[in-house]
Amino acid sequence: MKILCVIPARIGSTRLKRKPLALLAGKPMVQRTYEAALTCPAFAEVIVATDNEEIAEVINACNGQVMMTDPAIETGSDRAAFVAEHYPHMDVIVNLQGDEPFVREEMLNALIAPYLQGETPDMTTLANPLDFDKQYHSSDMVKVIVSQQHYALYFSRAPIPYQREVINNIPVYHHQGMYAFKRDFLLKFTQLPQTPLELSEKLEQLRALEHGYKIKVCISPYKTLEINTEEELAQAQALAQSYWS
Repeated sequence: MKILCVIPARIGSTRLKRKPLALLAGKPMVQRTYEAALTCPAFAEVIVATDNEEIAEVINACNGQVMMTDPAIETGSDRAAFVAEHYPHMDVIVNLQGDEPFVREEMLNALIAPYLQGETPDMTTLANPLDFDKQYHSSDMVKVIVSQQHYALYFSRAPIPYQREVINNIPVYHHQGMYAFKRDFLLKFTQLPQTPLELSEKLEQLRALEHGYKIKVCISPYKTLEINTEEELAQAQALAQSYWS
């Protein structure tokens, strides 16, 4: 089983300008993410896919691998697929966004565990327990509900499921945007037409469900700090001082 980790990193973030180059305890965020990915021994290779020379220079300076991609490529999955086309000998492609500097080895191991255990889901993703008091009604937090076999039933920014009757142990989790794909399926997925629910929720993974494919949801007790705003970046920079001290 050969697993390639691709880290898409584009400079043109709409919500946080030049995010991959923001410094965390003296190193750019994309370098922190790259170094975090290297902690997973199951990855045969780790490659940063970027459309920006500054990002490429950062990774080259730490002796990392970079592949330049067309700036017209819009999504991380499309960027990962572009790299995957050049690696036909890989079985699984992990899509780890460049703004995940705090990702842990245990989380990456959980994401790819089904493949290492002999399963062959079209794709996997990561989730962690949902804080109902703080996250259930927040549209900033993507929720996922799962089947008893831990396949995704639906993803939404809305509070799902509707609780006509409050019960314990509802199978709803906080979704974290990390994915692993069978290589052949990733190439197919990026060619599928966008779907109504995907466009409505602005959640790319719904495209797979709407076209009838399955997503295995891997549960981890850990979560990372989402970094999409100046406030979250400030939190990340404060955390970094103790995290990498």
